[in-house]
Amino acid sequence: MSQTSARATAAHTARSTNIRMWGLDSPKMTIDAQHLVVGAEGTVQIPLPAYVIEHEQGLVLFDTGMDPRVCEDPALVYGDRPETSMISGTPEQRIDRQLAKLGYRPEDITHVVLSHTHADHSGGLYLFPQAKFYAGPGELQWAAGPGPATAHLFNPGDFSEEVMDFNWTTVQAPIFDLFGDGAIQIHHTPGHTPGELSALVRLPSQNVILTGDTVHLREAVEWDEVDPSDWDYGEARASITKLKDLRDAENARLWIAHDPRDWEDFGGALQELS
Repeated sequence: MSQTSARATAAHTARSTNIRMWGLDSPKMTIDAQHLVVGAEGTVQIPLPAYVIEHEQGLVLFDTGMDPRVCEDPALVYGDRPETSMISGTPEQRIDRQLAKLGYRPEDITHVVLSHTHADHSGGLYLFPQAKFYAGPGELQWAAGPGPATAHLFNPGDFSEEVMDFNWTTVQAPIFDLFGDGAIQIHHTPGHTPGELSALVRLPSQNVILTGDTVHLREAVEWDEVDPSDWDYGEARASITKLKDLRDAENARLWIAHDPRDWEDFGGALQELS
């Protein structure tokens, strides 16, 4: 390697590793595993989380979890929908209170990356009007008119006129470098929805891939198997392959948002990764 290349690599590393990350505690949903991965069995209690990434150029939120009110009373949000009886949480799991435990306020968030528009990922959008928002291609349009088979996965109230007037950017490229330094790369991994996004986060000591709902449980990765509610099964399987290839190329760890085993392996909620 030339001296010029070495200096460039060192500078890139210095910028891209000035970062740390937390997974936030969240309400849980009890659900049959077969609704998350074709062929899976049993009942699983899945977290419904968001992640905070601290970068020298901003404070990034990957997903926003469910509407914070579900932590106190799910019926306030969902009424008598079946989801109401499946969700459990505590007031301390509200995303604003989780941020406070890290010393932040909602107004400190500068960037919000929305993996996709289902209610368990988009419910807290309204708390961050000052932020820059990022969604995948076709995703907001998909949320505006979901088909009857998946309408139950959305909460139209998450995308009020006020929220839609926020500063939204559509991530058109297959890979989008959020800060231009390689620290946070947004990857388009469609299949669960048209605009599903994942994120490669380069930390000082490790690389982590936040999968969003590209996969829901480890079995999806192990079996190359889809979620029955996926928008496009072919795209979904291709994106699973893309995740595994990225994991291997970057020597990264997958963090599957809804798999409680991954949360155990990463040390649990509010465990600082750096």
